[in-house]
Amino acid sequence: MAIADVTGKARALYEARRTRVPIAPFTDADPTLGLADGYAVQTELVRLILAEGDTVVGYKAGLTSLPMQRMLGVGQPDFAPVLGSTIYHDGDEISLGRFIQPKLEAEIVFVMGERLAGPEVTVEQAREAVSGIAASMEIVDSRFADWRIKLCDTVADLASNGAVAMSGELVPLDGIDPRLVGMVLSRNGVLVDTGAGAAALGDPAAVVAWLANTLAADGVALEPGHLVMTGALHAAVPMQAGETYVAEFDRLGTVSVRIVE
Repeated sequence: MAIADVTGKARALYEARRTRVPIAPFTDADPTLGLADGYAVQTELVRLILAEGDTVVGYKAGLTSLPMQRMLGVGQPDFAPVLGSTIYHDGDEISLGRFIQPKLEAEIVFVMGERLAGPEVTVEQAREAVSGIAASMEIVDSRFADWRIKLCDTVADLASNGAVAMSGELVPLDGIDPRLVGMVLSRNGVLVDTGAGAAALGDPAAVVAWLANTLAADGVALEPGHLVMTGALHAAVPMQAGETYVAEFDRLGTVSVRIVE
C-alpha cells in the first residue's frame, strides 16, 4: 500500500529496519519524489531511531563516485548520519542477520579533530580540522526490495547505510595525499577489487568540506570525534556467511571482517 505522508514513510522504513523485511520503493508509488522528500523522511526516521537511545557518531557521504551519480541521475553526493549502534572494528564478526541484502565497500574514513562548520569551508580547512584517517569497510544495505532505489529512496533510507568496520590505526594526514591512497580488497584471500582515494569526489578531503558546507544549511557542524565516511572506492560486493574480507590500504594499514550467519 502506498504511504503518502512523511511520518508514514519514516515509520515504514523504521519497521523494515526492525523486522528485516524490505518494503516497496517510495518512488514506485510516486516517481516525482526527489531529494527534498528523501531528506524529510530521513530526518523523521533518525528521530525515531534516536528515541531508542542510539547516537549520531558522524556522517556518511554516498554517491561520491561519478559512475554512481550517473546511475541515479544526480550531480552531487548525498549524506546521512552514522549511528553508534552500527560501528564495528578490525577483526570483528558481522552477522548477516542484522541486514536485509548487505553489500561491502572499502573506503577511507576521516576522524574530526576540530569542529568544522560551513558554509564556504575549503578543502584545506577540512584537512586542517581532521585528526587523521583510517582504513574502513562500509556495509551498505537497502530496506527497499531488490535494491530498486532512486534518489529519494536511498536518501530516506540513511543513504543505504548499514554498518561500518574501522581499523584501529588512525593515521595523521601530514604528508599524505588521500587521493593517491591505493586499496586492495580480497575475499578469503582472493583478489576482489582495487581502488584509490580519488574515486571519492576526486579527493576524499573534498568530501569532508562538502559535508560541512551541506550540513550548515541545517545548522549542523562536524564535531570533534565525528567520523566522516567518504564513499566507496570500488563497486559494492554482495556478502555471504563464511567469507572473510581484508582491505589493504597504502599508508593506512588493513581492516578485516568475518561474515557469519
